[in-house]
Amino acid sequence: MKCNVYQLSAIAALSLAFSCTPQDQISSLTPQEKESVHTEQAYPGQTGPWKKGYWFNSEVQYQWLNGEAIMDGDMVLHPHDLSDELLPQPETTGRTRASAKWPNKTVIYQIDPSAPNRNWVMQAIAHWEAMTDIQFVQRTTERGYVLFRGGSGCSSNVGRVGVLQYITIGPECTVGNIIHEIGHTVGLWHEQNRADRDQHVTINGGNIKPGAESNFQTYVQMNYDGFDLGTAMDFGSIMMYSPYEFTGNGKPTITKKDGSLYSIQRNGLSPMDLEAVKEMYP
Repeated sequence: MKCNVYQLSAIAALSLAFSCTPQDQISSLTPQEKESVHTEQAYPGQTGPWKKGYWFNSEVQYQWLNGEAIMDGDMVLHPHDLSDELLPQPETTGRTRASAKWPNKTVIYQIDPSAPNRNWVMQAIAHWEAMTDIQFVQRTTERGYVLFRGGSGCSSNVGRVGVLQYITIGPECTVGNIIHEIGHTVGLWHEQNRADRDQHVTINGGNIKPGAESNFQTYVQMNYDGFDLGTAMDFGSIMMYSPYEFTGNGKPTITKKDGSLYSIQRNGLSPMDLEAVKEMYP
């Protein structure tokens, strides 16, 4: 890990107590009060038809919204990798693909003028550079890069696509939300997508908004490639969703095995998030 003066100054400006030794600061979440931490949605409050297709030759379900294939609320399936039929594919699929990782641990990026709060984008990038070995370099002529752009909500592709891809930032996206979306771009899934998820939490299917059930599948259930780091779910992960995500009746959709609730945070990468990044980019 490394910190320079610029990065430390940008991180300090967040007033979120980022440091070179990240603290697991959790914001409270109760049914009686409005969430102080909001999770990421590509198109908040909007619904669209559900479709099936093949993403890296794995069958997937996604919601079609404003011309984009949306999965798990904020993960965008890039049309470059999405097809209507099973295609010959010699490589392995998912996050183990070499082409899905950013070469030399370097994310090539641009910031579109439409992106709100450019300083927040730079602060999120500074957090990633301070806490991990991932570097961010502004694009010159590279074909594969990520464009930070404005939109109605927060969303991202998962991993490197190899052509133009987006991190979409809505007016309510915080620095923490942007750090979360960069996590997807680097290759992180949501924490609740772990293969061993059901050992740690209960998915309350009766409380899920109709049509949103597929958002609660593990990556194994979705036929994706992935890995679980450690033997416990990291409730402090910046990639973890709230107990009320996609609720259809105001009751929790995710609880601990004993029925209790938990808190989420959007302050910064947790220690286990950092270990997962090291696993992907040794």
